[in-house]
Amino acid sequence: MRLYAISGSLRRSSTNRRLLEALAGNAPEGVQIDVCGALGALPIFNPDLEGDKTPSAVLEFAARIAGADGLIISCPEYAHGIPGGLKNALDWLVSRAEIPFKPVLLVHASHRGDYALAALSEVLKTMSVALMPADILRIPLLGKSPESIDALLSDPSIARDMKNALQAFVRWIAAGAGDDQTPLPVSD
Repeated sequence: MRLYAISGSLRRSSTNRRLLEALAGNAPEGVQIDVCGALGALPIFNPDLEGDKTPSAVLEFAARIAGADGLIISCPEYAHGIPGGLKNALDWLVSRAEIPFKPVLLVHASHRGDYALAALSEVLKTMSVALMPADILRIPLLGKSPESIDALLSDPSIARDMKNALQAFVRWIAAGAGDDQTPLPVSD
């Protein structure tokens, strides 16, 4: 099974990216998690550039989405909302066929951020993804030193929580997550 992990932060030292990398390191046997590095390369969404004019960076990103059995998204909160880079990436996918019914697991690298998570959930539901109906895996990395983050992510109880979340997500996908949903109409 192949999962594609997307960080809503473009920062190289992002705690969201660190969480996704730790999840990749705790993937169950037979599960590969690829961490996206493409959000910063995507141009600003422009409906005039869809169809035959779609930029190659967008086509490559969409192909990675299409090739994944599920998505894992870790998103910081910026001014009570979704970071612009992540929202831009999602905007490029709205009218494409790769995203509807795609199983999605949300994870979070902070003890706060409920506004962004609510907004992200609403956007994803509108895009007709299959959003995993479980508590979000939260590991509070925000504001910690790199050494503290390393210690937290290697803590056996945190590693167990990550493995349990991934195993539940994989079981949910294997049970047919997203197979019976009807997409919502997309308006312009």
